[in-house]
Amino acid sequence: MLEHGGKLLAAAARYRIEAADWLDLSTGINPAGWPAPAVPPEVWQRLPETEDGLLDAAAAYYGCTSVLPVAGSQAAIQSLPRLRAACRVGVPHPAYAEHAHAWRAAGHAVVAWDTAMGVDALDVLVLVHPNNPGGQTYTRAALLGWHAELAARGGWLVVDEAFIDATPGDSLADVGPRPGLIVLRSLGKFFGLAGARVGFVLAEPALLAALNTLLGPWAVSAPSRWVARAALADTAWQQAARPALLAAGARLAALLRDHGLAPSGGTALFQWVRTPDAADWHERLARQGILTRLFADPPSLRFGLPHHETDWARLAAALKSA
Repeated sequence: MLEHGGKLLAAAARYRIEAADWLDLSTGINPAGWPAPAVPPEVWQRLPETEDGLLDAAAAYYGCTSVLPVAGSQAAIQSLPRLRAACRVGVPHPAYAEHAHAWRAAGHAVVAWDTAMGVDALDVLVLVHPNNPGGQTYTRAALLGWHAELAARGGWLVVDEAFIDATPGDSLADVGPRPGLIVLRSLGKFFGLAGARVGFVLAEPALLAALNTLLGPWAVSAPSRWVARAALADTAWQQAARPALLAAGARLAALLRDHGLAPSGGTALFQWVRTPDAADWHERLARQGILTRLFADPPSLRFGLPHHETDWARLAAALKSA
């Protein structure tokens, strides 16, 4: 299993600090997520049904009519490589490590990709947009150009947009479905619903049908579908959350700069700091009950957003003392 953020209970045991006393900044999940109401009891008692309105809500939110709900975008990341014969796949480094891991595990040749390489030698290009952890973005023209080159020879462009909801104008969701274009979306980050395990794949119907067959029935639970449908339909909350998150991301970047940790990149939901002292910073903060996401290659830290003003003050004090 690859390393991920969010291992709060393990950190609590290691540092002997109660879980409730931690400030967890390790995941990049919106700390002021969508306020999910109680799920009606009858939803727990029924198997999931595709006619429950979730597809319509997703189509309206993403601007794409060809959508498949999955158990978090992770389910699609693990399954998509099984829908192609062995081929050559480009994935930037660093990026969300599960992508390269899944393609390698399925027998594909994975190369570390950057924009200077182009896509001539690739069958599949996988991009995280904006990138996690670096926050890099690509222009729509560049993305569509790479897609056109790949699709012309039966290739794929896979775009993981898990962190794009705060800046939806950067998304490719509305240009599909197109052959060879696969867009992954998640309710875990912007909506703060990581525990519901709901994501979506936007692609041409034939590919979604093959993926649906591979995943099998009832891939997303009925309660998760119920919550997802309501969250996607809550446009008032979404419109208020976007500027608030963008402001919080800028505030976090400024706070880190003020304490000698200038971010190398980031998004509305996290900031990424490259430093050879990343492991030391991670340890010093952890001993104060603040959990960050540590990366070894390259040495770096990812900071998610604090929530309440007391959390911001606690982070500022910990950075100063560390």
